[in-house]
Amino acid sequence: MKWWKNKEMSDSNKLTQQDEKLTTEEILEKYDRESTYRRNLGKWKWVVLILAVGLTIFHLFTGYRGAFEARIQGPIHLGTALGLIFLLYPVKKGLHRKQKGIPWYDVVLAIISLGVGYYNVIFYEELVTERIVFGYTTPDFIVATLGVLLVLEAARRCVGLPIVIVSSVAILYALYGNLIPTKLFAHRGFSWDTLVTDLYLTTKGIYSTPIQVSSTFIFLFLFFGVMLIRTGVGQFFNDIAFAITGRFTGGQAKAAVVASALQGMVSGSSVANTVGSGSFTIPMMKKAGYKPEFAAAAEASASTGGQIMPPIMGAAAFIMASYTNIPYSQIMIIAIIPAILYFLGVFLGVHFESKKIGIVGAPKETLPKAKKLMLERGYLLLPLIVIFYTLLTGKTPMRAALLAILVSFLVSLVRKDTRMSLKSMVGALEEGARVALPVIAACASAGIIVGVVVQTGLGGRIADGIIALGGGSLILTLFFTMIACLILGMGLPTTANYVVTATMAAPALILGLDVPVLAAHMFVFYFGIVADITPPVCLAAYAGAGLARANPFSTGVTATKLATAAYIIPFIFVINPQMLLIDYEIPFLTISVITAIIGMIGISTAMVGFFIRRTFIWERIILFAAGLSLVSPSIYFGAAGVIALLAILFIQSRRPKENIQSPTVSLS
Repeated sequence: MKWWKNKEMSDSNKLTQQDEKLTTEEILEKYDRESTYRRNLGKWKWVVLILAVGLTIFHLFTGYRGAFEARIQGPIHLGTALGLIFLLYPVKKGLHRKQKGIPWYDVVLAIISLGVGYYNVIFYEELVTERIVFGYTTPDFIVATLGVLLVLEAARRCVGLPIVIVSSVAILYALYGNLIPTKLFAHRGFSWDTLVTDLYLTTKGIYSTPIQVSSTFIFLFLFFGVMLIRTGVGQFFNDIAFAITGRFTGGQAKAAVVASALQGMVSGSSVANTVGSGSFTIPMMKKAGYKPEFAAAAEASASTGGQIMPPIMGAAAFIMASYTNIPYSQIMIIAIIPAILYFLGVFLGVHFESKKIGIVGAPKETLPKAKKLMLERGYLLLPLIVIFYTLLTGKTPMRAALLAILVSFLVSLVRKDTRMSLKSMVGALEEGARVALPVIAACASAGIIVGVVVQTGLGGRIADGIIALGGGSLILTLFFTMIACLILGMGLPTTANYVVTATMAAPALILGLDVPVLAAHMFVFYFGIVADITPPVCLAAYAGAGLARANPFSTGVTATKLATAAYIIPFIFVINPQMLLIDYEIPFLTISVITAIIGMIGISTAMVGFFIRRTFIWERIILFAAGLSLVSPSIYFGAAGVIALLAILFIQSRRPKENIQSPTVSLS
């Protein structure tokens, strides 16, 4: 044990020495591939500006008039994005700050990308009429081959190598599936010409649902997030979080959780959320007396939940709406209870940890006043209110996002420091395109996987394999599906992870075990997200550790403990779909929510090791079992859980109170 502790301290010291001089921006670049774009563009900056601004204006225009046909909207969206990716992202990570200007070969790749992308637009009529009758031509085969290869290279540059590996394996499977000895997964195999033309010149592959959703809904919502941040809403969320929770036990950490939940309403990136709000909250938590690992873990676990926080959930939620044929407005509503339970679980973990180590709240006079904040800056919430209202009144997500963008612009005019000049407006349009590039690349790569899965029938075969592995047991099948999502999530971004698992794993739950469609898709969606804080590869936790100068692996383990609820909630709403408002009755739904909350108290106390007193091992085991019993829909299990919790509460109340020395609190 001493060896392990010494090794951990040594690793932590190494990390501190490596990251001590890194800025917040450099930490973000280290752990977030999306942030490794070129800053020094030289003479090409005007080309990038024109392409980026043009792409954003195109989406604003189609948001107003309605999207073009998928074979026109998608290629314009993807072709322009590919050109920008090769201009902005270097061939190797780390060159983005070293290179001055853009090398000639990336300019060539950008030009080819634009040509290949717009090929589908220019020859649209021929591709949808003549080619169906007479077959594809040699130029078609060349363009399709280039298109697939360029998508893979673009994804490697701005998303990472894992998604390229998965997509490449899918292509190899499509080509050589006839060589697989196992009958379950063998298929006849495709020729290269047939495969690439289906993947690139039709809507069966790259231009399938993921890129269609990206080219309509997702881009506009990402741009809305950019506009909202420019209004100063981020600092407002931090201030209001401290005003609400700062004076209570562990107020600094609780404020971080609340602020991250609010930030998550407008940003769908776990790492970006962690670095963005963590640069402010993590130093505050450390000054309050929390260990660096805990401060980083609290921020990472809360920031990761941002992708499940309405109204603007992660990009995968919009794809879920298309896959399930359920309006996004409805998905947004049914996600509210699980999101509240997630953040409540992290909040409870922070509370009991604070009680355990004796961290009190900050003096009331040092905190901002909630009433004053709302009077002075409450108008910043208006765009969020508008997007909620427009979605709930039945308007399309495109129209809702467009209206919210307009309101965000008007809101920015209220204060002089956020008022947008012509230059800042152009900058916002450019940033809107840039933040969308990794999502576009991920959706295009995921489309390759979807195309192969659908054309080869691999999805059905994998679903059969998962059911067979689970032996017909719902819990075992859910467990194996969870493991698959977490493993894929180590390398794939959430959007691609969801697309893959929704195509291959969700059908096993829906067709084989009669799980409601929405519950199955939400299950894989959730576990794709929490992969960001699940060791050994937990990028959000690593980013938080970089800010806190903490050991990254210990931070990941602590984040997993704090977010234990995230690993249990998906099982809850599959076993008890009322939590997703599926065939619910208000009395039973109310009881289910209350017992789930009480159950999470039991689970949090077990993970932290503190209830009203420090817990013994046997008490932690009972508390954890009681918590699991309470989140079960069974009345008998719930009653047993309540009795067990009350018993531990009574036993601990009879025990002498520990003398805990409170750390010094500082907000300066």
